[in-house]
Amino acid sequence: GLACKVSCQQWLGDDRPVATLPGRFLMNIVPETSSRVFNFSSGPAALPLPVLERARDELLELPGCGASIMEISHRSEAFSRILESAQAGIRQLLDLPENYEVLFLQGGARLQFAMIPMNLLAADSHAEFIVSGSWSEKARDEAAGLGTVRTCWTGLDGAFCQLPDPAELELDETASYAYLTSNETIQGVQFDEFPATGNLPLICDASSDLLSRPLDCQQFGLIYACAQKNVGPAGVTVVIIRKDLLERSRAELPGYLNYAEHARHGSRYNTPPTFAIYILDLVCQWIANEMGGLAGIDQLNREKAELLYDLLDEPSGFYQGHAKTSCRSRMNVTFRLPNPDLESQFIQSAAEQGLTSLAGHRSVGGIRASIYNAMPIEGVVALRDFMADFRDKQMEAT
Repeated sequence: GLACKVSCQQWLGDDRPVATLPGRFLMNIVPETSSRVFNFSSGPAALPLPVLERARDELLELPGCGASIMEISHRSEAFSRILESAQAGIRQLLDLPENYEVLFLQGGARLQFAMIPMNLLAADSHAEFIVSGSWSEKARDEAAGLGTVRTCWTGLDGAFCQLPDPAELELDETASYAYLTSNETIQGVQFDEFPATGNLPLICDASSDLLSRPLDCQQFGLIYACAQKNVGPAGVTVVIIRKDLLERSRAELPGYLNYAEHARHGSRYNTPPTFAIYILDLVCQWIANEMGGLAGIDQLNREKAELLYDLLDEPSGFYQGHAKTSCRSRMNVTFRLPNPDLESQFIQSAAEQGLTSLAGHRSVGGIRASIYNAMPIEGVVALRDFMADFRDKQMEAT
């Protein structure tokens, strides 16, 4: 993070921007006793090191409790404070109005694919879907089994390499809601601007970019994130829902599938994922107190993405980015090499240098570097330098 940038420059006696320093040299400052790598996994993803260190220190005994966070009651005063702090952290970072509920659920995005139409899709209406990649496609297909859906735009013909111009979308305002995915982790495309939908509630799967940038949540009726990207560990899903939409939840729904029921029980309809919520709370504190809030983390994320995209844009053409320039993701940088054999060699050689989990999704192949909040800029510098070195060696050999 930013603190690590300062310490690196002090250690090196060099006041150059950290992005210009040799990545392989930066890697050498990791203590010899550490075996931690730069983890580019798309999820479960890297967590901030200060958060991991605090969780380690408090694992056996949460201060004042005499027991681990994993052992105390979810209805205890100690956990109630953590739950309230986590909800307040989300609210503060997103500047969330009071007419939104913050729920902590389980089941990940897959469960939300079903819960959303179960709760919000009227029997005599339909849902509008903007299909920009694999995850919005899966969400649409799940909803289609529960009601009527209409695909108002799809990027399938272009292999999901671009996004629609929000101003050009024609949405049916008689629908129950419109649905999109803000950042597609598999294809590496991301919305910078969202369509204005008027009175039509806009539903957003923000699993891979929530808390990575400032966001006006008032443009959404519901926004959710399975947390194993930027918000926390696997096991907790954040659902932010406008309170008036809770009235659509039908009483005949099973309790756990009912948003209104979860709101009535304060996210404790069943035993919540206490450890995951505890980590989420620490992540919110880290963003607010150490990273300059969402504005600070957004600036850093832009710098990290630019390092890799600048290399992809070099005229050699050795690396071919997947996404169109206008909609490149700042979370998941996806690209190809000249052939699959070179991609396999790239992944193996990178892992030997401590740069891991770079294989693209199994459905599309290629390379994917996930550079979420917790990926330090030193890791991206190291990857950029490795990519340049790998390219040069391959081009010299041919």
